[in-house]
Amino acid sequence: MLAELACFDPKCGARFSIEEAIYNCTRCGALLEARFTDTIAHPDALQRTWRERRTSNQSLDRSGVWRYREMLPFDGHHELAVSLSEGNTPLLDAPRAAEYGGLQRLTFKHQGFNPTGSFKDNGMTCGVTQALRLQRKRVACVSTGNTSASMAAYAAAAGLDPIVFLPHGKISYGKLAQALEYGARTLQVEANFDQILALVRALADRLGIYLLNSINPFRIEGQKTIIIEMMDQRDWNPPDWIVLPGGNLGNTSAFGKALRELHEFGFIQRLPRLAVIQAEGAAPFYHLMSSPDLMSHPGEFQSVKEPRTLATAIRIGDPVSWPKALAELKASNGVVEKVSEQEIADAKAIIGRCGIGCEPASAATLAGIRKLTRAGAMDTHQDVIAVLTGNLLKDPDYIYHYHTGQLKDPEGKLLQPRFGNQPVMAPNNADAIAKILED
Repeated sequence: MLAELACFDPKCGARFSIEEAIYNCTRCGALLEARFTDTIAHPDALQRTWRERRTSNQSLDRSGVWRYREMLPFDGHHELAVSLSEGNTPLLDAPRAAEYGGLQRLTFKHQGFNPTGSFKDNGMTCGVTQALRLQRKRVACVSTGNTSASMAAYAAAAGLDPIVFLPHGKISYGKLAQALEYGARTLQVEANFDQILALVRALADRLGIYLLNSINPFRIEGQKTIIIEMMDQRDWNPPDWIVLPGGNLGNTSAFGKALRELHEFGFIQRLPRLAVIQAEGAAPFYHLMSSPDLMSHPGEFQSVKEPRTLATAIRIGDPVSWPKALAELKASNGVVEKVSEQEIADAKAIIGRCGIGCEPASAATLAGIRKLTRAGAMDTHQDVIAVLTGNLLKDPDYIYHYHTGQLKDPEGKLLQPRFGNQPVMAPNNADAIAKILED
């Protein structure tokens, strides 16, 4: 379908060419989003086409993003698509996690099965493809980990020069290692995420670099396909709730947009509710949504100057996508909850007991579900899908320190390994080992 870039602020309504390298409205400064300018094919026909593509060996059809290309704003120009067969992430039942969360059943949509181990690949395949469309040679991002890994991989695949900016000393080495391996030029800046993003946006304009953080509307378009694939996997039967971690709120924006479009075009008959979970030390969106003056003063957003959480993927105090996320939460009658470091660590261990590994930020979903069911905001019988955003091996030090009783929160307080699984020292003696195993 034909598309354009549109100002997200309805009071402005400015429109721009889909081939302009801009991230904000040049008239009012608001965020941009891609919007279709013509009609979509009948949903029944597209559902059949998308299902048939699952059996195709064509490169675009193997991708869990480009398989749904009719819902992406590339005007039919898909020959430039840079794909690593992203998407195709499973829905996993997790009975132990459901019980812990107070639900009869819980399903995880695990984005850690992506090529670089996180949901960022869904968005990055579209972002890098747009960079090629704009004939840019260099791309950049500010990242605490997952974005840098994904951008570096896709830029390398496209033959572009990736540049990563990251907060000095505040990153998981499991994630940084990926960016280094894929050849990204990496700059560690002595500032936090939000400060560096402001710096890089100025540099991008000056040096002709295409910025690939979640402020980029094409990243959001790719991340929409997480929901499209989810609905396809469920035969277009939406759940009651979709629960996700909240950091820069790009996924909240993407998920809500996908659901609205699927509903508008007739693919689904109702909207699930969104539940966004933030870490206590980085919860500006939670505080905004909890404000009694939200409806009368929706623009009074207060950032967190020094966000603090061990869940590095959501350690963001000034999320650029909050206006979009706010609109999507309202549209879906959604909620926002915050959880402590202890709650995240325990929930992560429970998810592991299901045979499912994830990064710390992902586990905020289960911790949030547990709080929401206990508060009565979510019913035990409801159909709930929680999105796990990253792979277990994104932050292995966190896991080892939790299970061995060495994990400390950002304030230096030791967290309790309530579901710890500490390794046992054993002598080189068969009888002694047998005794240990029999106890």
